[in-house]
Amino acid sequence: MSRRNLLLLKILLFLFALNSVSLFLYFTSNSRTLTPTQTQTQSHHSFSLNRLPLTDQNRRRPHRYSKPWPILPSYLPWSQTTQVPFRSCEAYFGNGFTTRVDLLKPKIDLSSNRMGWFRCWFSETLRSSVCEGGGLRMDPEKIKMSRGGEVLEEVIGRGEEEELPEYQNGAFEINGGDGVGGGGDQRLVTQESLDGYVPKGQIDQHTMRELIGSIRIVPSAEFQCNETSLEETWKELVSSLRYAKNFSGPVCFRHAILSPLGYESPLFKGLSEDINCHGVSAPDLWQHPDDQKTARISEFGEMIKASFGFPVHRHQTEKPSSGHNVLFVRREDYLAHPRHHGKVESRLSNEQEVFDALKNWVSNHKECKINLVNGLFAHMSMKEQVRAIQDASVIIGAHGAGLTHIVSAMPKTVILEIISSEYKRPHFELIAQWKGLEYHAINLEGSFARTPVVIDRLNGIMKSFGC
Repeated sequence: MSRRNLLLLKILLFLFALNSVSLFLYFTSNSRTLTPTQTQTQSHHSFSLNRLPLTDQNRRRPHRYSKPWPILPSYLPWSQTTQVPFRSCEAYFGNGFTTRVDLLKPKIDLSSNRMGWFRCWFSETLRSSVCEGGGLRMDPEKIKMSRGGEVLEEVIGRGEEEELPEYQNGAFEINGGDGVGGGGDQRLVTQESLDGYVPKGQIDQHTMRELIGSIRIVPSAEFQCNETSLEETWKELVSSLRYAKNFSGPVCFRHAILSPLGYESPLFKGLSEDINCHGVSAPDLWQHPDDQKTARISEFGEMIKASFGFPVHRHQTEKPSSGHNVLFVRREDYLAHPRHHGKVESRLSNEQEVFDALKNWVSNHKECKINLVNGLFAHMSMKEQVRAIQDASVIIGAHGAGLTHIVSAMPKTVILEIISSEYKRPHFELIAQWKGLEYHAINLEGSFARTPVVIDRLNGIMKSFGC
């Protein structure tokens, strides 16, 4: 697998969390503010979600920096209630960040229009917060991080903790106005607040927690820097990507949003807890509300397709005139993450043999036309990869980052994952479940797949298409 596809998995883990950040456009002003104790003791009984009809009129006017999205088939408005049922699908994938925590309320200061403020929105289900603030200053000199871009062989054996940023006190400062003492030693948050709203959870080094813990409140006289904004765009999906280490000096933000880590997303939490959610269409969910069903993953996949200009209202027919595409997602052997000491990893040791056997089977299949697509994702642009996914009736592949693309698959697409004994992780089974896709797995004793087994499983799947 290429480093690009490995990066894709990391980006999509982040985007699962970022998908929740979009709810800031929908937060209402009457949300409750609770203490950590109140949050932990509130009742976990269920509530019926108040959903609005799927119409343009019920969309709020987008923020002036928001990317304009078309009406997506899987779009569902956020619930208008400030609560969602604990551990419901909406709490995991939608508007679950509903408890507002004001850590620094804005003050009226006629001498300055840049007074700082900071608040978080806590999710009891994910045990994490999305935070936002204004009048925020970042000092890159107080953030220690790896340089990045090194040749892979130079960093083999490096521990993961060496790649994570470390925040010194005052790495971030917030404008507290003229009534704040000098020295920048007034902390924004207490240890109790961090434990209550940004807990460490399952990871040792929680960079989001450390970032918020580094914030100091300083008087206006000490709040000096050249203001800028990160309003360039991530070419397709969001705004833009710019690293803190790329700034040569302090930088101020009028409005900053801090999203949870990928480790706090449902995809990661699904490794240790049962997330009982199943994908359905948005119209079905609107007509039959169910806390254990979701259309959010499909909505996210449609956002990806829309960002690359693909039609989102296209429907997959039972018998395409051009035949059924069977996409074989290929993986190239690659140098693993440096902390794995440079071991070359292979998820399917006889991948070429399996592909050749499938190619021979397809050429002799007479019941219907089948096109075997050679999914060499490492040599394809992202747009080409998305196109191959949306055109596929069946997607086959060894466990790996390339299968993350199934979030953009059509509703009737069938997934067949080949899993080596060393990589039995439920990532793609979970995505298929949450998206409502039919999923099959071939579990190997090692990394060698018997071609008759793969062909037999594929043959059974194709019969379900009438082939």
